[in-house]
Amino acid sequence: MFESLKSTIADLLGGRVHPNDRRAVINDMKQALVSAKLGVEDLERGVDVTRRKLDTERQGLETVTRRKGLAAGISDAETVAIAEKYEGQHRERIAVLERKLDAQEAEAALARRDYDEMLTQLKAASAGAGRVGASPAGTARTPTDAELGLPDDGVLNAELDSLHRQRAREAKDADAAARLEELKRRMGQQ
Repeated sequence: MFESLKSTIADLLGGRVHPNDRRAVINDMKQALVSAKLGVEDLERGVDVTRRKLDTERQGLETVTRRKGLAAGISDAETVAIAEKYEGQHRERIAVLERKLDAQEAEAALARRDYDEMLTQLKAASAGAGRVGASPAGTARTPTDAELGLPDDGVLNAELDSLHRQRAREAKDADAAARLEELKRRMGQQ
């Protein structure tokens, strides 16, 4: 997913970037990693959306199955036939959504691992890995941006904080919606 970024990090770690260009390359890579992080978060949001759709389809299947049972109990053949049709549609949608969710979860996990690995490597490159006399990778803790002498990008940090708050708010909203749907479903069955 991030092949050119990985290649640039490998060049930094391998000492194949001219020392005068390192800071500019690292700053460009930080910006690319911010975009990559947003891409990973989009994938994770897609997983959440698919989960909600899957839950909705499962609830729809439960409702149709219950109504089919009620119709069968009063010998309403027409309603039973209609319910069977919709039951089949819900089952088919559930099967497709389950496969989609599996693929999205795998893709999001892979992208998250790639991003985390690149972030670690970028910090190592920022700390001087790939330079003559640099300490071996993994022997020291990961330095902060301030320790690396990189500028404090207030606008970028504010945007990342805003995105984090938005994501947390969306997660809370999704949880509240799921709880509300569960409450409605339980109240409808009583």
